Amino acid sequence: MHLIDPQSHSRRAFLRRSAQLAFTGVALPTALNLASMGEAAAFNAPDGTYKALVCVFMYGGNDYANTLVPYDEASYNKYNAIRTSIALPRSALDPMVLQPTAPLPGGLQYAFHPSMTGLRTLFNGGQAAVQLNVGPLVVPLTKAQYSGSNRTLYPRPPKLFSHNDQQSVWQSSSPEGSTIGFGGNMGDLALASNTNSLFTCISVTGNAVFLAGDSALAYQVSSNGAVKINSVTGDVYGSAAVKGAMGQLVQQARTHVLENEYNRVTRRSVASEGAITAAIGTNASADARPEFAPFTGLADNSLASQMKLVARLIAARGSLGVKRQVFFVSLGGFDLHDDLLTRHVTNMRRVSDAMSAFYQTTANLGVASDVTAFTASDFGRTLTGNGDGSDHGWGSHHWVVGGAVKGKAFYGTPPPVSVGNTVAPEDQWHVGQGRLLPSTAVDQYAATLAKWFGVEDREMVGVLPNINRFGAAGGRTDYPIDLGFLRP
Repeated sequence: MHLIDPQSHSRRAFLRRSAQLAFTGVALPTALNLASMGEAAAFNAPDGTYKALVCVFMYGGNDYANTLVPYDEASYNKYNAIRTSIALPRSALDPMVLQPTAPLPGGLQYAFHPSMTGLRTLFNGGQAAVQLNVGPLVVPLTKAQYSGSNRTLYPRPPKLFSHNDQQSVWQSSSPEGSTIGFGGNMGDLALASNTNSLFTCISVTGNAVFLAGDSALAYQVSSNGAVKINSVTGDVYGSAAVKGAMGQLVQQARTHVLENEYNRVTRRSVASEGAITAAIGTNASADARPEFAPFTGLADNSLASQMKLVARLIAARGSLGVKRQVFFVSLGGFDLHDDLLTRHVTNMRRVSDAMSAFYQTTANLGVASDVTAFTASDFGRTLTGNGDGSDHGWGSHHWVVGGAVKGKAFYGTPPPVSVGNTVAPEDQWHVGQGRLLPSTAVDQYAATLAKWFGVEDREMVGVLPNINRFGAAGGRTDYPIDLGFLRP
């Protein structure tokens, strides 16, 4: 299996994992997931510029066909005939038609889901773009190679159609159990650019392999701010004396090397929580700032709350001492084997509202061109229905949002609307039931983002272990490693 080679990583990885094991079972919160930050590889941040990447992960496998819907009459008729009971009515798509600067060939048109009004506005305004049919690939594959028996020359991604494994493959190029993600690998390179390297990789949605590197770890926060160690920052059992004793116990210097290291990390955790809280203020103080007004009315949208916290952290970048950051936010509920028409509406409205409010906030803060948000998901779903839902798929459509995006455009190859059950040409990008065989690899998608972030070509294989199987290095210029959807 083509997994990340542990030999390609430094001894810091071993030291970090060993330190984490030492913490196992200790009754302190995830804010203590702060193992040593070693020296990092050089990473250029010219002229003190700031850049941030924000991964928006849709857990469960987003239904591609009702997110980006074929709208031209010929394509819609095929879509409607295949989807039957879970097809969206064409009349509902009329106001959602996307208007790319360069029309797609053959009169092909797409419309966003009717609840994605914010993202439609961003696309048509040039601040968003769509990458068509992207998904995990180890090597470029044709349908014949996928169906063939030569797994040595033409390996499939590991454990296709499995939720946990494909979530991990998307984030790290390896199935469940992986410990290194491509966001964390970028974070490793960015550590030296940041005065406070601890705030390089930040998750607002719990643990995710995406942000794990050799030295970079995900600093976890909640949508309300930094996570506190209650026994240190608040009274214990109503007693300030107990709080003081606990604070001293877990922070004082010790003669035993492991106890001392544990307490050193605890001290850093307390200091980091204080730095975050001082830098971003409270929710109320953020709400009072006009820059954050786009999030007004979205309090019931958990993704919007996460992205608002990301915006608050970006606004505080100077105080936090960071020039390069990678963030991770997420929304669940996309595993729609049933009740797709009803439940998908809410999901897509939340994603659209959150991402459009986030973009407008970055514009208000004057950093829209320095921040790029992009979507990811376990996999797409089948074009065919299973009643009132759809099943696990493979490739899917994703989008990027930001001032650096070459927007109002589609990138990649539009897949024909078919189910893939024949040898006809229109079925060559499907592997049955309308599951898309990706025509763009996650590695290409990620490499385009990484290059904009500042990763150099020579460093790319350290971020994405399979990238040399694509592009010029792999002899596949038809699978470029820069997809072109971002300006420098």
